[in-house]
Amino acid sequence: MSLRFVAVGDVAPDREDPATIFDHVRDRLTAADLGYCQLEVNLTDRGERLPQARHTMRGKPEIADALVGAGLEIVSFAGNHTMDWGVTGMVDTLAHLDRAGALQVGAGMDIEAARSPVVVERNGVRVGFLSVNSILPQNYWADEDKPGCAPMRGHTVYEQIEHDQPGTPARIHTFPHKEDIAALIASIRAVRDRVDFLVLGHHAGIHFVPAVVPDYQRDVAHAAIDAGVDMVLGCHAHILKGVEFYRGKPIIHSLANFALDLKMTEAHAKSKGFREIQKLNPDWIPDLTSSYNFPPDSAMSFAVEAEIDGDRLVDLALVPVFIERDANPRFVAPDDPRFDRILSYLRTITAQAGFSTDYQADGDVIRPGPRA
Repeated sequence: MSLRFVAVGDVAPDREDPATIFDHVRDRLTAADLGYCQLEVNLTDRGERLPQARHTMRGKPEIADALVGAGLEIVSFAGNHTMDWGVTGMVDTLAHLDRAGALQVGAGMDIEAARSPVVVERNGVRVGFLSVNSILPQNYWADEDKPGCAPMRGHTVYEQIEHDQPGTPARIHTFPHKEDIAALIASIRAVRDRVDFLVLGHHAGIHFVPAVVPDYQRDVAHAAIDAGVDMVLGCHAHILKGVEFYRGKPIIHSLANFALDLKMTEAHAKSKGFREIQKLNPDWIPDLTSSYNFPPDSAMSFAVEAEIDGDRLVDLALVPVFIERDANPRFVAPDDPRFDRILSYLRTITAQAGFSTDYQADGDVIRPGPRA
């Protein structure tokens, strides 16, 4: 009894036919028994944009069909865009995903629904999914009587290193919200006996900054594995981060982008808000002729391919992906120079993050593993 599982990062097509963004990757994705992604846009033409929403857009309902058509039927909607268009936008999104046959995890009409797992059985293997979000605009999280996403709030403390030297850099400490981590552990324990393999999606991390993985993100992943999770899938950073192994379990700290359109106007490129974010990655130069306006690091991504045999992960591979200016993801052949570029990048950022993970090229995939 084995199951082939594939996971990709952020998706948010913004084009006439959303399905075309998957044209170069669909065959490989649908060859898996089960696929997972992170939805970064509301599927709605209704609702009012909340004032705390930052960059956002409306997504076509057909995106739900495009995801299922590409084999990505497990959809995490726990993220910093869940409530961009209010309750109406969230309700429409969940309804369109349900209509298309997708299984949504991480958001709901109250906190119980948002924290509820999705359990899928394929080939005799039962796989469970939970999803939580640490990138939280005010009031985006669900409560007992309020719609939203499953929260995993984080705290930040700035420690002045040299107290007699005003203006010197501070040491930054982050740690997870005590009640949210307790709720996550309770959710894991409640579903653990019902599944053979359990996956946690965690919307977290520092976007656009290479290599850095904040302490709270590692703390959540470690606590989840201690409680019974078998794999952690991180999203939000929009660039790759290093892979970590904890107690033999893989933590993919960032799946990065996968299928997003992001056009940019001259006004947005000159705006104060964009210029502030641009400082996080100095190589980021807007291109008004491109459908993919992200830093150069964001062109590199991967799909996670895993084989689950019963309750064991027996194979894990990263399939290199490069995203062109047309925003279409493409798998990278091993003889393409970009394959080695992605492999080298992973090794560099992993070392900078302090993870003891090794990566080896194996045909058309990269295999991560704990360094001996």
